Amino acid sequence: MGMLFGVIIVFQYFELPYGSALFSLFSTGKVSGVGNSGFPNGNSPSKPNTNGNITFLSGSNSTNTHAIHERSDNIGKSEGMDRNQKNDFLSDRNGSLNNSLGLDVNNNANKEPSSENLVELNGNSTVANVNNWGNGPAPEEAKEPKQSFYQKNDTTDGNFPMGKVGKGTNASTSGHIGNADTGFASPSPALPPGPPVTSTIVDTNIRTPVVDSNTSLLEKNGTTTSEINKNSGLLQGSPTPSDDNSSVNRVPMVNKGLETTSAVISISEMNDLLLLNHASSQSIAPSRSSAVDQELLHAKSLIENAPIIKNDPKLYAPLYRNISMFKRSYELMEKTLKVYIYREGEKPIFHKPPLKGIYASEGWFMKLLEANKKIITKKPRKAHLFYLPFSSRMLETTLYVPNSHNHKNLIQHLKNYLDMISVKYPFWNRTGGADHFLVACHDWAPAETREYMAKCIRALCNADVKGGFVLGKDVSLPETLVRSPQNLLRDLGGKPPSQRSILAFFAGNMHGYLRPILLKHWENKDPDMKIFSQMPKAKGNKNYIQHMKSSKYCICAKGYEVNSPRVVEAIFYECVPVFLSDNFVPPFFEVLNWESFAVFVLEKDIPNLKSILLSIPEKRYLELQMGVKMVQQHFLWHAKPVKYDIFHMILHSIWYNRLYQISF
Repeated sequence: MGMLFGVIIVFQYFELPYGSALFSLFSTGKVSGVGNSGFPNGNSPSKPNTNGNITFLSGSNSTNTHAIHERSDNIGKSEGMDRNQKNDFLSDRNGSLNNSLGLDVNNNANKEPSSENLVELNGNSTVANVNNWGNGPAPEEAKEPKQSFYQKNDTTDGNFPMGKVGKGTNASTSGHIGNADTGFASPSPALPPGPPVTSTIVDTNIRTPVVDSNTSLLEKNGTTTSEINKNSGLLQGSPTPSDDNSSVNRVPMVNKGLETTSAVISISEMNDLLLLNHASSQSIAPSRSSAVDQELLHAKSLIENAPIIKNDPKLYAPLYRNISMFKRSYELMEKTLKVYIYREGEKPIFHKPPLKGIYASEGWFMKLLEANKKIITKKPRKAHLFYLPFSSRMLETTLYVPNSHNHKNLIQHLKNYLDMISVKYPFWNRTGGADHFLVACHDWAPAETREYMAKCIRALCNADVKGGFVLGKDVSLPETLVRSPQNLLRDLGGKPPSQRSILAFFAGNMHGYLRPILLKHWENKDPDMKIFSQMPKAKGNKNYIQHMKSSKYCICAKGYEVNSPRVVEAIFYECVPVFLSDNFVPPFFEVLNWESFAVFVLEKDIPNLKSILLSIPEKRYLELQMGVKMVQQHFLWHAKPVKYDIFHMILHSIWYNRLYQISF
C-alpha cells in the first residue's frame, strides 16, 4: 500500500503543475491557492469572498483559450424574430456555449466553468471573467467584440428575413417583404490579435432577478444619490478603464447596467443607464491627441461647469434634464462644431435621400447639413465629426432584391464604402470610426450598421434599447412623416385643451403584434377611446388630422419595430403622446425630460389604458399639454434651419454624445 501511494505521488508530481499532487488527492471540490503561481489549480470554484452584494470566487481556467463573450439577448421579438424563435435560439446558443466550456447543461448548478475572477451576482447569475491571452489561437466566438448587452442574434450568411417595409399612416410604403417570424441579424467583426481584453461569459441558464420598475438601476448597482452631481446630471468621479484605450480594436461601448433578463427596461431605468454610461463611457483614444480633440475636452469641461440658468425666454426649463447644461452645450456647438462630409459615394444611395414620407428625417438632415456653410468644413483635419452621407431608405430601394430575405449585399455595399474611405483618408482608422456618425431612419438600419459601424454614433429611428441601441453613444432620431416638402409646417397646431373632446386616439395599419391587441381591447368598445385600424379617407387626410387636433392623448403604438411617426405627429398637433412601445428610447433622450410632456404605458397594461389616462389629474394633463406646446419647436423642420429646431437638435445630440465618448 505504501509503495502504491508513493507511485501515485511520483506520477502526479510529474503530471500536475507545480506541486499540486497532494492537493489533488485530498481536494473535495474546493480550490485553494497554492503559493502565488498564476497557473491553473483545478476546475472547481473556490471559497467565495464577499464584497457588498457581489461574491467573488478565485479560480483559473485550465484550458488554453481566449476570453469568450456570450452575448445576452432579451426574450422577445427582435428584428423579425418572434419570442418562441428567440427562446429556441437562446437554448441552442447556451447549449453550445456550455458544451464548449465543459458544462453539464442538465446540471449546471453543480458544475461551474473554471475561470479567473468568477463573480456571482446576488446569488442568481454567474459571470466569469477570463484573461488568458497568448495561450494559442482564440476561437471565432472569442474574437467578436461586445456590441450591446442585449445583442441581436447573429448569423454568418447574411440571410435576413424581413418584416414589412414602412409603417405609419397614409405613408407611401412598399408591401410585405419576407417573413416577420424569422431571425435577422448580421455577423460581428473579428478582433485581430492585440493586448489582453477581459471579456464576460454569462450563464444564461441561471435567470437573473427581474428589475423592479420602482427600483432604479443606480440603486441596484449600489450607487447612492450623494454620488450624483445634480448640477451636471452625471455621476461623480471618473471611471477606471478596464483595458488599453489606445487600441483602435477596443470593444464597443454597451448599455452598462443591463444585468437583467427583464423583458422591459422602464423609462426610469433608461434614465439611470444614460447617467451610468455617460459617467463610465470610454471611447477609443486616438493614437495621438489633436487640436480638435482638445477643443472637445475643453467644451465638455465648460458644459459640466455651466452657469446656472433659471429662466430663458426660448427654453422652458421643465422640459430638460438640465437646462443650464443644454443651453451651454448648444451655444458651444454653434460656436465650435465642424463637420466633414465625405464627398465620395454614388447617388442615389449617397447624397440623394428622400425628402417625403416616413423616412424623411434622414433626407432633410442630409440636405440641410450639406447646405450649412458654417458647420461644414472642407478641411477634414479641422473636423470634430465625420458624416457618412448614405440613406438607409435608398440603400434598401436600390439594392434589396424583393423576397430574397437577404441583406448581405446591402451590408457589403456599406463595407466597401468604409474600406474605400479608410484607405483614402486616415480619419476612420484614427479612432476606429468613433468620431464618425450616420443618420438612418429605416427599420433595417440598426442591423445593417451593427457589424462595421458599431463604434460610430448612430442616429437611428429604430432606437431599441434591447436591440443594440447604446444609450449615451447612439442618438434616437425622430421619425417624421413629411407629407408636403414644399410646406413643412402645414396644419401645425391643434385645439386648446378645453376643446379636446376625445380622450385618446389611434389609427393605423396592423403592423406588428401590438396594434391588434390594442384594437382587440378598444376598437368600438368605448366612445371616449377612438381606436381604429383604418379611418374613412378624406381629402388631405383631414379626418385623421382633425382627430389628432381634437384629442387629449394620442396613442403612439409601435409597429414592426419600436419607433413610430406618431410621436412627432402628436407633438406637431399639440396632443400629449402616449407611448405604447416597451424599450423604445425617445428622441433626444440625452437632453429632454420626456416625462414632463408625455405618458409611458407598458404594453402589458393595454387593458387598463383608459383607467390609466383617467387617473391623470386635470392639472397634470394641462402641465403635460403645455410641455408639448413648448417642446414643439424642437420637432419642426424648416427649409432654412432656425435655432433649436429639429435639425439642430439632431446635430446637438450627436455632438453631445461625442463629448461624452472622448477620453485620454
